[in-house]
Amino acid sequence: MNNDGEKTKGPYRLGVVNFINTSPVLIPLREDGEIPGWEIVEDTPAALNHMLKEGAIDAGLVSSFAYAKDYRAYFVLEDYCISATGTVGSVVLYSRLPIYELSCKTVCLTNQSATSVNLLYIVLEYFNGLKPTYVTGTFTDFDHGNGVDAYLAIGDEALRIKRAFPTFYSYDLASIWYETTSLPFVFALWAVRIDSSLPDSEELKLLKRRLCRAYNQGANRLEEISAMVAGRIPMSQVECLSYLKGIEFDLSSLKLKGLAHFFRLLHQMGRLEYIPHIVQV
Repeated sequence: MNNDGEKTKGPYRLGVVNFINTSPVLIPLREDGEIPGWEIVEDTPAALNHMLKEGAIDAGLVSSFAYAKDYRAYFVLEDYCISATGTVGSVVLYSRLPIYELSCKTVCLTNQSATSVNLLYIVLEYFNGLKPTYVTGTFTDFDHGNGVDAYLAIGDEALRIKRAFPTFYSYDLASIWYETTSLPFVFALWAVRIDSSLPDSEELKLLKRRLCRAYNQGANRLEEISAMVAGRIPMSQVECLSYLKGIEFDLSSLKLKGLAHFFRLLHQMGRLEYIPHIVQV
C-alpha cells in the first residue's frame, strides 16, 4: 500500500528526458519522493523512443514522431506534453550559409530526436522547397568542416552552441513552424504502451496525480529551478528563466491541432505511412 492508499503491482518503468526543458517537471517529481510501483529511467529522446517501442519502458516522454510511427501500440496521457508556441530556443539549425542557400548542401542531423529531424524536413523541403543532402553526425562534424554546411542541434546542446558560436546563422524551427502555420508545435508526448496493463490501472492514476503535482510545482518555481539548472550550459539565471518560460507543457486542443497538422504534412511528404489517431487516457 502506498501513501496515496493504493495497491501497486510494479515496478513499471517511466522514461524521462533529462534536459533543462524538462527540469520544471523532473525536479519536483524527484523531490516528491519515490513513486510507488514506478522506476524512473532517464535518457535521450531517441533512446527513450527505442526503449518504449521495445518494451524496455512501459511509459515515457517520447517524441511526437515516435508516437506517430507506432501509434497503434500506445495511448497518450491527456493534458501534458513538451511544446512551444513560437520560439523554443533548443531546436535550432546552425548553418554557415543562409537557409535559402542550403539546396544541394550537406545538413548534419542529430541522432537524438526523430521529431526535430522530421520538423527540419518540413521546414527545409515543404516550406522552402530546398533539397539538401542529409547525414547523421555530431556538432564536431559541422565545426570541423568535413563537408558539412549546417547542423541540427536540440536540447542543452543547442543552448550551448548558441553561446559558444554566435557567428553561425541560426534558425529556431518552432519559430519557423509557428510563423508558417500559426500553430504551436508539440515535440514530445507522454505515451503508454497498450500492452503494459497500465491503462485503467491504479498505477497509472497515481502517476497522473504525481505528474500533475510536479507540473504545478514547477510552474510556481520557475525562478528557483532556473537558478538550479542554468549552470549546466552555462547560462545566466535570467537567460535560463526566459528560456523555460518559452517551454509549454499543456496538451490543449490547439496543441492537438498543431500535432495533427505535423502528422498530415509528413504523410503528404511520404514520411509517414498513415496519419495517426491520437488516443488519450
